[in-house]
Amino acid sequence: MHVPLWAWLAFMGGLLALLAIDLLAHRRAHVIAFKEAAWWSVLWVSLGLGFAGVIWACYGPGAAGEYTAAYLLEKSLSVDNLFVFALIFSYFKVPRAYQHRVLFYGVLGALVLRFLFIAAGIAVLERFSFVIYLFGAFLIYTAVRMVRDDGVDMDPGNSRATRLLRRIMPVTDEYHGQRFVLRRAGRLVATPLLAVLVVVETADVLFAFDSVPAALGVTDQIFLVYTANALAILGLRSLFFLLSGLMERFHKLATGLAVILAFIGIKMLLTDVWHMPIALSLGFIAVVLTASVVWSLRTEPPARDADPDETHPEVATRDTATLGAADPDTADPDADARAAEERGAGADHGQQVGRVR
Repeated sequence: MHVPLWAWLAFMGGLLALLAIDLLAHRRAHVIAFKEAAWWSVLWVSLGLGFAGVIWACYGPGAAGEYTAAYLLEKSLSVDNLFVFALIFSYFKVPRAYQHRVLFYGVLGALVLRFLFIAAGIAVLERFSFVIYLFGAFLIYTAVRMVRDDGVDMDPGNSRATRLLRRIMPVTDEYHGQRFVLRRAGRLVATPLLAVLVVVETADVLFAFDSVPAALGVTDQIFLVYTANALAILGLRSLFFLLSGLMERFHKLATGLAVILAFIGIKMLLTDVWHMPIALSLGFIAVVLTASVVWSLRTEPPARDADPDETHPEVATRDTATLGAADPDTADPDADARAAEERGAGADHGQQVGRVR
């Protein structure tokens, strides 16, 4: 499949134009309402699925099927990732009016990082063909881990990314509107919003380790993999606000995604034995996603644990006190006393953590 340079440039130009429209439409800090998020989500999903028609017209039904399968896979994985983004926003107490700005720049960074991951993955596959078996085994391992709910513990406020940020520059102990950095006492300081963005970007890197090999299991065409990734990620922000109140209802989605990842992993392991028709892959993904959504809606979600902020009120101030402690000029003067109280009160419970698949 030969994709000329002008096609790449046209796609990237269209992508930048869509990002610019999205940025201008949400340049004012405000809470994204359900209706607004729904309209934007319909637009992004329509563009993503509609692009399959462009692929069909240019490269035929086979390529269009591969793109559609990769798009559905990436879109479903992105929904699973929204749970982690919700955890990050909750941990850092990000006001809802500022969350869309973090997600916008998170999407922008993800588009760059995913291209690098995809290009590197395809280059490795072309040079070392046996790596496809490693990818397949990794996807099966990931699927088993998802079913067993044995992920990687992630404490957003104590991740390596946030610790590195504090070493590079001081961080204020309060938000300053939508600003990521500001100048104070003649030097640049970061706001907690920048720390949130760093954690979101780090989380996306972790997600790429699952999603990129999965997409490469559907197609090895870099143009199809990247366009599917880009268009799936593009609507991530509006999808977050659309599903923010409904995420708990899709509690069986992780199980469905685990089945899909295991299926693609097996397909990669059998690549030299049987070339699976793309129609079968696409149909399997669509059926499993539909079944997992219906299963979620027909069963009650598991009971939630008590809100850490209700049982331990000191957790609500931990993140800003910790961030502010990195900068003696901007730190809260009562932070040390408050931290001492937290150490005494918090000795009997662990840090708030989330599960990253």
